Amino acid sequence: MVNIQDTQLWLKYLISAFSLLLAYYLGRAGSRFFSWVAALTTDTRDDPFWKTLAAGWWLTLALAVTAFFVYLYDLGLEPLHTWGALLVRWMGARGLGVLFIVAGTYAAYRLVGVLAGRVKIPQAEDFERQNVRKQTLLSVIESTAKGVVITVGSLLTLANLGINVSALIAGAGIAGLAVSLAAHNLIRDLINGFFIILEDQFGVGDVIRVGDLAGGVERMNLRLTVLRDLEGKVHFVPNGQINQVTVMSRDWARAVVDVGVAYGADLDRAINVVTDEAFSFYRDPEWAGKFTDEPQVLGVDSLDDSAVIIRVMFNTKAKEQWGVAREFNRRIKNRLDAENIEIPFPQRTVWLRQEEKQ
Repeated sequence: MVNIQDTQLWLKYLISAFSLLLAYYLGRAGSRFFSWVAALTTDTRDDPFWKTLAAGWWLTLALAVTAFFVYLYDLGLEPLHTWGALLVRWMGARGLGVLFIVAGTYAAYRLVGVLAGRVKIPQAEDFERQNVRKQTLLSVIESTAKGVVITVGSLLTLANLGINVSALIAGAGIAGLAVSLAAHNLIRDLINGFFIILEDQFGVGDVIRVGDLAGGVERMNLRLTVLRDLEGKVHFVPNGQINQVTVMSRDWARAVVDVGVAYGADLDRAINVVTDEAFSFYRDPEWAGKFTDEPQVLGVDSLDDSAVIIRVMFNTKAKEQWGVAREFNRRIKNRLDAENIEIPFPQRTVWLRQEEKQ
């Protein structure tokens, strides 16, 4: 075996540069790992602890590189020279294999993300159910593949370090049985998420309501669904808590608009005006592509305290119902004003009674 101390000076410089580069990337990876772990906890009081661990990781790497340089250039500084010799011996026996496995795992992890990013899902102008299904499956496959890569890489690393992986897996199985009661929520999330995806209940890009929360599905996996509401707030909903979900973007939608007119208005004429405006809106070339069927004017829906309510329904493509309702409200307001049909507002009549003097 070639003694690294007997190599030429230029090669030593090259090895030194590679060692510094490797230590730098290992330090960054360790710091990101500790930051990721710190972000998992909601209590910020333990952040100094994780920062201390990150600083200790950098210090350990700096000490290892210094000991390696002392041994490489045979400086004779103890105990750094001895530590450097032990490090080189370990690197020759197992360390290089571990580094190659870690590098391969990192490359495979990044490759999964790159390949997922290269899968182009055609984005049509209209909201299509098929694209929702593809985007959801792509998101789940990507997250699952990354988990598999990390798991396999960790097992290979432990095996290369001389740890009995078979015994570890068996022990993990026994430990899994021991903590199964504590992890039942996680298991329920995974099972429920599996059936949500299998049955195509909803997917990435859908607009849904879960309990009191509503918003667009930004991403989802087997464990949780991420919603963003109109105010830009992001909600993380574990799939196990989704007992009932309302999907507002499935295949087609309906905009229901209630138009109120005053009790003193000519009701038949008001219905004719609303019907004419609804069909004019339906035939508008700029909006015709958003409808799936002709509008329906149902007539008088209710008699409120201050208004007679005329209900109109528009069948629209998915996720177009809100824009259609807003636009028709604007149009019917202008049309009723032009037709001199009063749009009511709450009114109250007060009767004053004067007592007769005795």
